[in-house]
Amino acid sequence: MANVLVVDDSSTMREIVSGYLNKHGFDVALATDGRDGLVQLKADPGIKLVVSDINMPNMDGLAMADKIRNELGNKSVHIIMLTTEDNPVMRERGRAIGVTGWIVKPFRGDAVLGPFKKFCGIT
Repeated sequence: MANVLVVDDSSTMREIVSGYLNKHGFDVALATDGRDGLVQLKADPGIKLVVSDINMPNMDGLAMADKIRNELGNKSVHIIMLTTEDNPVMRERGRAIGVTGWIVKPFRGDAVLGPFKKFCGIT
């Protein structure tokens, strides 16, 4: 059972983020786009944190976040967007959907390790 779901269409980004998180005590599941992310989230009730890109084929990260909150009714999972997008309008759209946080790539694990551990209940 995973406690973090990393969703990105780039295999390199999935490897970077999941490798860092695994090294620091997280159990990580991987998904290639928002649609795959929803499948993974439905299958694993232990996921407490979703780290997702926005721009992906099939379903983007914000559409996935909206479905997590509104279709699945999951208000407890933390959703962090890890993206190249730094547009204030897009950030506000994310906030309105229920996105917990926004990280502009590149991924700097040390900067988010504390909050991620808190989200997942890791000491």
